[in-house]
Amino acid sequence: MVGVLGPVVAWGADGAALDLKGRRHRAVLARLAVARGRLVPLSVLIEDLWEAPPAGAAGAIQTFIGALRRAIEPGRSSRTGFEVLVTHGPGYALRSGPDGLDALRFERLVAEAASAPAPRALELSKESLALWRGPAYAEFTGEPWAEAECARLAELRLAATERQAEARLALGLASQAVPDLQAHVTGHPWREDAWRLLALALYRSGRQAEALDAIRRARSLLATELGLDPGPALATLEAGILHHAADLSAAAGDVLAVTATAYQRTAPGFIRTRLESAASLAGSLALTGGSGLEAAMSQRLAAIEAAEKLGGPELTARVIGNFDVPTIWTRSDDPAAAAWIIAAAERTLTVLPAGRDPMRARLLATIAVESRGSSASRPGEAAAEAETIARRLGDPALLAFALNGTWMQSFSRTGLAAQRDSIGAEIVTLTTRHGLVTYEVLGRLIRLQALSGLGDFTGADAQATVLDQLGEAHERPGVTVFTRWYQAMRAAATGADTAVAEEGYRQAATLLDQSGMPGVACGLLPLALLCLRVWRGEAASFRAGTDWGPYHPWARPWLLLARNRTTEARHALRRCPAPQPGLLAEALWSLTARAALTLGDSARAREAHDALLPAAGEIAGAASGMLTAGPVSEYLTELQHSLPPG
Repeated sequence: MVGVLGPVVAWGADGAALDLKGRRHRAVLARLAVARGRLVPLSVLIEDLWEAPPAGAAGAIQTFIGALRRAIEPGRSSRTGFEVLVTHGPGYALRSGPDGLDALRFERLVAEAASAPAPRALELSKESLALWRGPAYAEFTGEPWAEAECARLAELRLAATERQAEARLALGLASQAVPDLQAHVTGHPWREDAWRLLALALYRSGRQAEALDAIRRARSLLATELGLDPGPALATLEAGILHHAADLSAAAGDVLAVTATAYQRTAPGFIRTRLESAASLAGSLALTGGSGLEAAMSQRLAAIEAAEKLGGPELTARVIGNFDVPTIWTRSDDPAAAAWIIAAAERTLTVLPAGRDPMRARLLATIAVESRGSSASRPGEAAAEAETIARRLGDPALLAFALNGTWMQSFSRTGLAAQRDSIGAEIVTLTTRHGLVTYEVLGRLIRLQALSGLGDFTGADAQATVLDQLGEAHERPGVTVFTRWYQAMRAAATGADTAVAEEGYRQAATLLDQSGMPGVACGLLPLALLCLRVWRGEAASFRAGTDWGPYHPWARPWLLLARNRTTEARHALRRCPAPQPGLLAEALWSLTARAALTLGDSARAREAHDALLPAAGEIAGAASGMLTAGPVSEYLTELQHSLPPG
């Protein structure tokens, strides 16, 4: 890729900067980039690169082009033909493609952002502005052939900055827009619309006086430097701010920001109330997914720690319990944080006064939910007690929370998909009756997983359809991650061609990159591909450096077998642990089973057989809703044919 949004550079396929030799080499590349794919005659190149061209200018240009080609297109030659720096008639052209030149990619993103809805426009604007590393064609800004293009790109950059601010305002993120707009008007004080956006962002952030001051500064600059009065948009905004016009009222997110600002200003002494509110707000933040989920966990831990320091068990219980966020994956995103929360909940239980049953139930449910993948008895006991209390109290929200803990502790052995479907069905019935949308999503995700494990894809499809509707209607971006993975898994489980199935997994995996769920994302894609290949008896080779995350012990025997290192594969299989309780246990046992058969390890084969037998009627891994290793019955049949009786 060629970069001109800053110093002129080029990067290889691995992202490393290429050696472009001297300044004239870069000038040739820059001059061709300015032409945006059009032919630049040799005579024009010579004229632009030298005020007084030397006698050997044409030969020098050819030398520069040759060196650039060797850097940008290694391995190609005049015999095979060049694809990026091409010779065309009497000159040369840079045919980089729409994403091979950062300036072209920037323009495409800006154009898309201009007409996109606010959420997409914000994403596109951020992506486009991140491409900039300095002034366009930084070392050639004074060259006549670069001036017009530099000016054009600079103007687009300013427009992208303002489009980003507009999108933030539309999404209720006024306070986030302020810092960038302040820097923007400082560097470009003549852009009247930038001043308008800044004033509006300040007003919607609860900073009315600063908003009016921004308009006055804009008026002074325009009058003093340009002899102009502000246009009607800025004047109308000023009048609207002075009269608190309704059409300037904040969007939903701005209301939150203004409320939070007012709360900080007027209730500084209400420490306990603020801690409880912070925990509730962190729960809402977690539901936004992505970086919001990561930030929510940080805020949750801080609130619990502060509550404990105040010395009140009831406050700590409320702060821990107010983080009312459903959990659908059986591997923790942050095991250390989970262990810390469990310990805090246990400490609080020991000093909680009698008669605080709702608080006790929430602490117990928290222990059950956070103890993902545990085989200890305590989390299951906590889940059972929390559910008993919630049923006795008749509190539907508390029961939904407790049932999440019951579900999390329903992985004591394989083959329990039907039991988990019953839990999910109860949650759906309970939450639809009482309007608890967040937990309805949980119940339907549980059903989608369990029905998939049972091979009922018609039933799972119905859950996926409703989930997508709920996700869109109630702004739950994490739902799409799971429904897209479900579609990929379903295609694999129902016989899609391997290449098609793998591409489905890869497309779904792109949603995990920014999901804020490392416990789900880490190692999931290669595991999905490995399960598919092992099930179908295809080559299980993967590139070196593949990140298997926590699944490396079960992948290692197969990776060694793919390299014909049989003895090492046997040792790796013997060291492979029993899978932790969770959604992927059947899939990992299936990998172990077939590896044991391949390597002739009867002891591990027997162990895998006994572990998988309760799941004889299920599809291995499909109960995760994310991947599959095929019907468990296939593995059991192979094992039973190979193992001696007994």
